[in-house]
Parts: sequence; C-alpha cells; structure tokens
Amino acid sequence: MTTQRISLFDSPLFLGFDQFERTLDRIKKTANEGYPPYNIEQIGEDGLRITLAVAGFTMADLDVETEQNNLTIRGKQTDEEDGRVYLHRGIAARQFQKSFILADGIEILGATLDNGLLHIDMKRIAPESNARKIQITAASKAVAFSQPPQKAIEIDPS
Repeated sequence: MTTQRISLFDSPLFLGFDQFERTLDRIKKTANEGYPPYNIEQIGEDGLRITLAVAGFTMADLDVETEQNNLTIRGKQTDEEDGRVYLHRGIAARQFQKSFILADGIEILGATLDNGLLHIDMKRIAPESNARKIQITAASKAVAFSQPPQKAIEIDPS
C-alpha cells in the first residue's frame, strides 16, 4: 500500500506556491520547540515585538539574523570550568536555535537585551500595489518563447 501526500495547493489555480508549501512544512516541524520561552506582542498599529527569555546569556552568546523571510535567533553558552562545585544544577549552559517565518513586508528594526529578555522589534510595512495592465496583442505579434517550432510528421500514404 502506498501513501499519497495530499497538497493544500494542488489546484491548478495556485501557481508558484511551492515555496509557501515548504514553509508550512517547516512551521509544522518547529512548532513544538519550547525553549526558550517567548512572547509575540503587537506594538501600535504596525509594530511587532518578539521577546525571548534568555537568562544567563550575554550579548556575545546570542546571534540574531535574517535570511530571506526567516528570522533565526541562536544562543550558545559554554560550560566554563571555573572551580565551582554544584550541589544542584538547574541552570545549565544550554544552546538553542529559534526560527520565525516572517511575512513579506516585515522589517526588523533592531534587537535589545534587557534583564535577561531579548527583544526583537519589527515593523509591518504597507505593501505597494503592483497591479498592472496587460496589453492584448494579435497572435502574429505575440511574445515568442524560446521553444523550437514543432515539425509536422509526414506519413507516406502508399
């Protein structure tokens, strides 16, 4: 028995949504990551803020970067051998990577570290209209694609 994957975008009316579907798959995989805890707030009309609880991390331990529409926050602490003897160690030097997928038009304004909280401020920029009129031309003047002309197959009637 074979299993077939059902796509949300299998309609012929959805053209070019492959990247969007891959993004949804990535979201499903990362949805259960619980560390570090975070909040997402709306600040005013078009502002957003992601706040991560990163107690024990310094600015040198944290990295925030964007690539395409993906915001990635990494934290890396090292276990230092400083002669301490722990009777109980509940605060471990723990690494993390947290990713957020940003919609088009979200601009990162900056990141600040304050009392163990990493704040990443963003702004939603209103999209410009990209509507345009498409001129209809006669078939003889149509745009030619780079395909060779089709040759007819001749059949010998004898």
